[in-house]
Amino acid sequence: MSTVSEIEACLGSLSDEDLIRLDRAVRQIYRQRHDQLIYDDSYGRYSESDITASAETAFLEYDREEAERAKREKR
Repeated sequence: MSTVSEIEACLGSLSDEDLIRLDRAVRQIYRQRHDQLIYDDSYGRYSESDITASAETAFLEYDREEAERAKREKR
C-alpha cells in the first residue's frame, strides 16, 4: 500500500481522465463512510450539506416568487 506522500508525488503525472476517476473513487469512499465531502475553493470551505441547504433556500425563494407572480397575473 502506498503512503499518502507517494500518492501525492504521482498525482501530477496523471491524465485529466485519471484524475476524474480518482476523484470519483475518493468521493465514493466518503459516501460509503457516510462522511461529508468538504469543498475548499476561493469562496471558502463548505460541505455537501451546506450546498444542499443553499440550493433549498434558492428553490424556496424561486417558488415564492413564482407564487407571487401567479397571484398578480390572476388579477
